[in-house]
Amino acid sequence: MKKSNFNKSPQVKIAGHQAVTGWEDISKVIQEKIKSASSQKTIVVLDTYHGVYIEEIISGLTIGQTEASVFDVSKALLDSEKLEELVYPFVTNDPVFGFVTTLDLSAFFDPKKVAAMQSQIQNIKEGIILVVGIGASLIAPDVDILIYADMPRWEIQLRFRKNQISNLGADNASNPFSYQYKRSFFVDWKVCDNHKKTLMDQWDFVLDTTIENHPKMITGTAMTYALDKTIEQPFRVVPFFDPGPWGGQWLKEVVDLDRTAQNYAWGFDCVPEENSLVFDFEGVAFEIPSINLVFTHPASLLGEEVYAAFGAEFPIRFDFLDTMEGGNLSLQVHPMHQYIKDKFGMGYTQNESYYFLDTKDDGFVYLGLKENINPELMLAELETAQEGKEDFDADKFVQKWPVKKHDHILIPAGTVHCSGADTVVLEISATPFIFTFKLWDWGRMGLDGKPRPISLEHGKNNIQWERTTEWVEKNLVNQIENIASGDGWREERTGLDAESFIETRRHWFTKKVEHNTEGIVNVLNLISGREAIVESPANAFEPFIIHYAETFIVPASVGAYTVTPHGESAGQECATIKASIRTNNLKEDYKIN
Repeated sequence: MKKSNFNKSPQVKIAGHQAVTGWEDISKVIQEKIKSASSQKTIVVLDTYHGVYIEEIISGLTIGQTEASVFDVSKALLDSEKLEELVYPFVTNDPVFGFVTTLDLSAFFDPKKVAAMQSQIQNIKEGIILVVGIGASLIAPDVDILIYADMPRWEIQLRFRKNQISNLGADNASNPFSYQYKRSFFVDWKVCDNHKKTLMDQWDFVLDTTIENHPKMITGTAMTYALDKTIEQPFRVVPFFDPGPWGGQWLKEVVDLDRTAQNYAWGFDCVPEENSLVFDFEGVAFEIPSINLVFTHPASLLGEEVYAAFGAEFPIRFDFLDTMEGGNLSLQVHPMHQYIKDKFGMGYTQNESYYFLDTKDDGFVYLGLKENINPELMLAELETAQEGKEDFDADKFVQKWPVKKHDHILIPAGTVHCSGADTVVLEISATPFIFTFKLWDWGRMGLDGKPRPISLEHGKNNIQWERTTEWVEKNLVNQIENIASGDGWREERTGLDAESFIETRRHWFTKKVEHNTEGIVNVLNLISGREAIVESPANAFEPFIIHYAETFIVPASVGAYTVTPHGESAGQECATIKASIRTNNLKEDYKIN
């Protein structure tokens, strides 16, 4: 195998703006801004996202040490018992799932404590006042200088795993990661996102404290410019990779990951809710959550029709599932549309597909049920297995299909499925990725040594029992249709199923292929070939190089673009898989924000 050329740290180059690094220089810039205000009393609000180290900011900024009166707004939050009562209806006692919160960030604060803190701030007649923490702008709305410290969700998860941070307003750094993540997904991140969206056009400065004790700061003007430039071109978000109990070895070689790691099960290459977007400000890498681009430019990124249906949500996800020299995924099913809406407050469900990037000769997938099975017997045996009395015999009830490289298997919600060992899947799906109802996990433990949660009760409410062998073969296995061809290229439709809003097209090409977003966001992956180049026929953006297995996003506003074999692949056959939105399949009730 050739040495990996996969770019694990993609960046968007931004010219004409610079970042300031280190607390000393950042403090100087803020102090200059304060001096220019020429006010007897200056209120500096440093609002933050969840997961930011507030202590680092307070100790790092010199205005917080000798010159400023500092107010940490976490001291105005509700007491822990009241806060737990507040969030419980959304966290629930389900081990995995909750309900999308309807709370605003203001609900987390104690009105009496807020009033007392505001009175203290008001009574200070001169000098610098620093109000810092999640929701600081709610405490001090009459702000002179507004700074925002953001934090990508992946880094938050890493800080949870190190027991370094707690949930919003809680003191639970030592709690299990599963609870912390669930509460964040359904509550903390939702309220922080909604609060952040109200501030994004007001920032004077933006802080990146993703790397501990290596802060970076840009102006709000620079951030606006960077986001504006990104929406005009194809771009990649920063991928991240994680081990799992069934994980494999393929990603280590193809992506050039740590060879000493036990395995890599997941590779999240396009999940804007959790991935980062990194800007190159004159040689300084500045990291923000990539969802910020969705918040600020939803119509330009997604397209008007997609935005009207989903709001500021990115509805397409690409990720890798690596079981090469690993094990089977869990036997699972995803919720039907109405079920996920009613039970969890989500606007749409996870219709998905498995595109097989690689397999060994014995690669397989479990998909759909065998003909004439007894549903009651299957559920009874799943319950017996869940109780630990005996293993579940999946082959007795679930159809097993051989798969090979470049097969495309469609998995509409409600279909029992499981990718087998010795395969590499590019999973193309709608975004609500947390909603996997595990039916059986082969009796194994998670990496933490504890049983992985089984969601049999949810699962039995969503299994579509009529999806048996004959129906699956006719509707879900390699539904490949030739669409068009030309000099050096051919286009195929490969999915998804009729109920999905995602459309996938595969292009095989030895020469330049013309594409057009037609006003709808495109997500592509180079599934064959070492390297390709993405270009604008009108020179509207700089040429963009992609490598094998890399996923990239083409904003709806880009319009026409081309993809051509490049570098070592020049003149050779390459292939991309492209996902977009079928607007005729959009439902009025998708939008949840």
